[in-house]
Amino acid sequence: MQLRVGCEFSFESTAPTPSVWQVRARPDGDHRILSEAWDVSPGGSSTSYRDGYGNVCDRLVLAQGRNTVHYDATVEVNDTVDQIDPGAPQVPVEDLPDDTLLFLLPSRFCFSDVLHDKAWELFGATPPGSARVQAVCDWVHDHIRYASGSTDPLTTAAEVVQSGTGVCRDYAQVGVTFCRSLNVPARYVSGYLPNIDATVPEDPMDFCSWFEAYLGGRWWPFDPRNNEPRVGRVVIGRGRDAADVAMVTAFGAPTLQEMRVWAEEA
Repeated sequence: MQLRVGCEFSFESTAPTPSVWQVRARPDGDHRILSEAWDVSPGGSSTSYRDGYGNVCDRLVLAQGRNTVHYDATVEVNDTVDQIDPGAPQVPVEDLPDDTLLFLLPSRFCFSDVLHDKAWELFGATPPGSARVQAVCDWVHDHIRYASGSTDPLTTAAEVVQSGTGVCRDYAQVGVTFCRSLNVPARYVSGYLPNIDATVPEDPMDFCSWFEAYLGGRWWPFDPRNNEPRVGRVVIGRGRDAADVAMVTAFGAPTLQEMRVWAEEA
């Protein structure tokens, strides 16, 4: 299946403002990039690099005045729903690969040490492995109420559990935090997710967040916000939490005027 994914941002800047962008589909993973276009208006130089997690980042300086940044790509994806192994076992910590250990530690928004006791209280009796991670997703889906604007860029997973409200990134970060508390490596994922064969709210298309858990020797996708297998996930970035995969990081104070996101069959 071919998808068209992308976004367009319009910013108003009072002065030249350095910025870093993470909106491109990753060049690796289950999807394949067939074509992509990156355009900045007014024209300015930009450079790309890969960060420590392998995410593609673009550096550019927003000009004074109105700026429009446009990204559009055609990607090929599997036309089947997420593949989850319900029998995937939990890997003992002493047997985990070295590069997964980072994703057991607390991070900027995922205080797994703070939620450790609650995680074991809620999920300690569930079978370890895929069933336990799914139990985490079920609890987050059922106990966190989606409310646009209920959290801000500084809200932690622990605060979301306490308040019982959040947005897409909060669902993922609570799932990540509980999994790490239970000694399951978990990493935060941002990406594009089309509404194919899915029941979704009548909200405008936006970026999506989910997480991946390391079970049985590989990473598996889990999505507590939707909590159902979906078709066509296109990964933009992976990291410890949302701080590592921010779509736009501006070193100044430009004002967002408009944002559009698309993810649909091509």
